Amino acid sequence: MRLIGLLDSPFVRRVAITMRMVGIPFEHRPLSVFRDAEAFQAVNPVIKAPTLVTDAGLVLMESGVILEHLAWLYPDRARLMPVAPDEHARASRILGLALAAAEKTVQHVYEYRLRPEAKRHAPTIERIEGQIAAAYAALEAAASAQQPWLFGPQPLQPDITACVVWRFTRTALSELVTDDAHPNLSALSSRAEALAAFQACPPLP
Repeated sequence: MRLIGLLDSPFVRRVAITMRMVGIPFEHRPLSVFRDAEAFQAVNPVIKAPTLVTDAGLVLMESGVILEHLAWLYPDRARLMPVAPDEHARASRILGLALAAAEKTVQHVYEYRLRPEAKRHAPTIERIEGQIAAAYAALEAAASAQQPWLFGPQPLQPDITACVVWRFTRTALSELVTDDAHPNLSALSSRAEALAAFQACPPLP
C-alpha cells in the first residue's frame, strides 16, 4: 500500500502512525497538495490528502474512511476502538472533538496564510477561534482520567488522533492553545510522541 500526503497534515499523520503502530507495511510518498499538485493528481485526480492506494490499486481518501478500511482489513490489530457500547461512544466523541479541532485549525491557518489581510473576516475568525477553544476544553476534560491512556494500558485511535491534532494546533496556533491551560492533553501528547510509531512519523521534514 502507498500513503500519499505530507505528515504536517494531522489527517495524514494519524493514518501513518496507526499503520506503523499496528504493523501494516506501506510506502509513504510525501507529496504536497499545493507544491506537488501535478504529481498528486496523477495518483488521485481529487488531489486530497491523505490518499491511500491499496494493494489492489484502489484509491481511497479521507482519513476516517482509510482507517475504517484498515480496521476491516486487519480486524485483529487495526480496529483500535473500545468494544463496549458506552466506551465506544465515549471514544467516538473524543475522535469527533479532535477532528473538529483539526478542521478548525486548518481553517484558521488558511485565513491567515492564504487570504489577503484586507479579505479576512473578523467575525469568522472569532467564531473559528471559539470553536477551537471549545473543542480543546472538552478534550482536556476527557483526558483527565488517563490510565495511562484514555481507555487503558494501550493507546487506541482516540489517543493517536487527539495527540496528533494537539501537536498540530500547538505548532500552528501556539498563541491560542497552551500547555499550561491543557495539562492533561500536554501530558498525554508527551507520552505519545515518545512512542516509536510517533517518532517514525514526525510532522515536520
